[in-house]
Amino acid sequence: MATGLLALLDDIALIMDDLASATKSATHKTSALLADDLAVSAKKTSGYASERELPVIWAIMKGSFINKIIILPAVFTLSYFAPFFIVPVLLIGGVYLSYEGAEKFIEFIFHRSNKKEDKKEMSEKEKIKSAIITDFILSLEIIIIALSAVQDKDFVVQVISVSIIAFLATVGVYGLVALIVRMDDFGLVLMENYTGFLNKVGYYLVVSLPYVIKALSVVGTVAMLLVGGGIFSHNVDFVHHITENLITPLGDLLAGLVVGTVAYLVLTAVKRILRWKKVIT
Repeated sequence: MATGLLALLDDIALIMDDLASATKSATHKTSALLADDLAVSAKKTSGYASERELPVIWAIMKGSFINKIIILPAVFTLSYFAPFFIVPVLLIGGVYLSYEGAEKFIEFIFHRSNKKEDKKEMSEKEKIKSAIITDFILSLEIIIIALSAVQDKDFVVQVISVSIIAFLATVGVYGLVALIVRMDDFGLVLMENYTGFLNKVGYYLVVSLPYVIKALSVVGTVAMLLVGGGIFSHNVDFVHHITENLITPLGDLLAGLVVGTVAYLVLTAVKRILRWKKVIT
């Protein structure tokens, strides 16, 4: 009986070791996409009245948890019964991420001077819905990429490690977002209650918030191109052969930019054709 108990404990220890290893590997592989998720989420939860920022973040975070509850069983089922679909789904996500990154890059380079804000103001509910949809797409990519990092592990270990990554990512990302969007309020508290060094810290927290949001936007764009390009360079032989002699980040970045630019040009052409057909009819 003692021998059986020791064997059981040994099995549990091995599983825990596998789980720790798998979780570490999945975290490393999704880190760039998590940075993108943080940047996008910070941008989408800023710009509200101070008293609405935390309720909005909480609403998006709840939506993010629901997204994970929907995505995780679907991806695990697909991985178990039809694993050959994982790479095509990854590539579709790679096109989306590359397109998003390339679109921001092209808009910044070619349309800075004639950018006129003529967009209809969205309501708070519409903004939250938009943020949750974006979170769904990013969550899908995070989960699939995390799963691809632990394909050599037992299925149970895959399920547990990827689920841990998915839910901790939600808490971590939106926890950091809450700290970022409220850093100006914390700065005001320091300015109102302290003098000297802490007062200066408070001042810099207040004045730096817009620059932090802009910096995160740039980081998010680069991260989308890196992750999108990385999906293609790691899963498409043709792209891998072209980029293998380049430094990994540069190769992934170029692959993402090329794929995203092609997707942008195709989508722009389709939109123009549809508009033209609408005019002549």
